[in-house]
Amino acid sequence: MTELQQSIPIEPSVNVLGGPLHACSLNPKTGFYRDGCCNTGPDDRGRHTVCIQCTAEFLLFSRAAGNDLITPAPQYGFGGLAPGDRWCLCVSRWKEALDAGKAPPVVLEATHISALQTVTLEQLLEHAVAVAV
Repeated sequence: MTELQQSIPIEPSVNVLGGPLHACSLNPKTGFYRDGCCNTGPDDRGRHTVCIQCTAEFLLFSRAAGNDLITPAPQYGFGGLAPGDRWCLCVSRWKEALDAGKAPPVVLEATHISALQTVTLEQLLEHAVAVAV
């Protein structure tokens, strides 16, 4: 986390179910703040709030839509994603995938409550993946 990112307040870490926001992924390390969680704040213009479990179909859709999450970008410390990886996705991209019938599964416990400003809980529930306890 950069010094600038540490100085900007993040919104409360609450998930869409009203509980504490769980980690989405530490490997690969995700989140706008690269803290493993889908935390957000005023500097997160993309609203990286939806914790997804990548599918091949979604990754190809996202690449075709201009957001290549497959190809590594070492200059940014990004190794690329593969099916099964979890990632904090921009809520607008998830909605776009939903509208196209390509929405990836969602980890509700790790999806930030502010995602509900763009999508409904019902839409997220339809794509929920069970979390191993």
